[in-house]
Amino acid sequence: MKTRTLKKNKVNIITLGCSKNMVDSEVLSGQLQANAIDVVHENAKKDHNIVVVNTCGFIDKAKEESINTILEQVELKQRGRLDKVYVTGCLSERYRGDLEAEIPGVDAWFGTMELPLILKQFDADYKAELLGERLLSTPSHYAYLKIAEGCNRTCSFCAIPLMRGAHVSKPIEAIVAEAEKLVRSGVKEVMLIAQELTYYGLDLYRQRRLADLLRALAAVPGLQWIRLHYAYPHKFPMDVLDVMNEFPNICNYLDMPLQHAADNMLQAMKRQITRAEMEDLVKAIREKVPGICLRTTLITGFPGETLEDVEEMKRFLEAMRFDRVGIFTYSHEEGTSAYALEDNIPAEEKERRAQEIMELQQEISYEKNQEKIGQVFKVIVDKKESGRYLARTEFDSVEVDNEVIINTSKRLKPGDFVQVKITKAFDYDLEGELVEGA
Repeated sequence: MKTRTLKKNKVNIITLGCSKNMVDSEVLSGQLQANAIDVVHENAKKDHNIVVVNTCGFIDKAKEESINTILEQVELKQRGRLDKVYVTGCLSERYRGDLEAEIPGVDAWFGTMELPLILKQFDADYKAELLGERLLSTPSHYAYLKIAEGCNRTCSFCAIPLMRGAHVSKPIEAIVAEAEKLVRSGVKEVMLIAQELTYYGLDLYRQRRLADLLRALAAVPGLQWIRLHYAYPHKFPMDVLDVMNEFPNICNYLDMPLQHAADNMLQAMKRQITRAEMEDLVKAIREKVPGICLRTTLITGFPGETLEDVEEMKRFLEAMRFDRVGIFTYSHEEGTSAYALEDNIPAEEKERRAQEIMELQQEISYEKNQEKIGQVFKVIVDKKESGRYLARTEFDSVEVDNEVIINTSKRLKPGDFVQVKITKAFDYDLEGELVEGA
């Protein structure tokens, strides 16, 4: 089939994996747009002729999805539907040599930190003055704000440092400038992301400076919600909680992955913390910020995990009663220190253990949600779907947490803040009605 020739290139960026990848795609889009190149995210119209796949290489399922997506795009190119296919991101960073040999239909491969090289493929210049300029792929009222790259931790299960390198903090002034630009574009909520938020500043300022960064961001006019994702529990900077109490636009929300509860597993995972220390930390955080929403993630099926270890994790959840919990099954990753261990738990058993944990957390979530009936919350409206509005409280992040369903004839817009009285509660969602005068 003859390749279709367009008068002007149009680039479609497909993003896989985490929110950090999404920000990278948005930055690439901003650079292309500044070079007068037509660019879109996840283009449904399919009127593009060039594709950039931004891949994830974190765990087996993510790698499989990335490879399948690349193969789909290469097939479209072979059928004459595309002119070029480029691949970037974590999978490409980690396995470039193997992938080049296995998938020759890709025009060029790039790592995680090679934005200027990608732009060269389009005869485009990297514009340093565009720091913070992005073409958002999220709805216009919220955005992710990356405050650092890479990670200095040596968690035995994690391949992120292999793909993203050492921790590199962005200067406070640069992050604030980026936040100001986002607010000017209509953003009302930012979600701070990094591989580890709580390490912020150690490399750049020789001390942890997350609290100072939060103070600076809280002063940005028009920035109504600031949300913290991916805190590390070891040496947690407690001054962050003082700032959370000080400024009403910093959400009482903390995402802190703990990964396990059994001491032998925590040690094998190289987490630098014990169960008792985690319990003390959770208690201290809740004492400092009453009513804070704590989200965590856990891993089942790490090499050597016993059924008693799983029971300990369940007892830990019952004692701690986290507001939100996510579960991953262990993925045996080359290059990590855990790769030397025998991956001795079958995939089905890993999934069974994860399901057991989630069933327990589902009960806890339902009980906590029932307590909210009759209470009034400030919520941000995200979208209208099937005739009703979907919104979130300050205790809920995008896509991973609860939603508040609002049934009203009043016309609301995405990004509106309204007061809602909760009338019904389910396992993971709430339902409510607008408060008069809201």
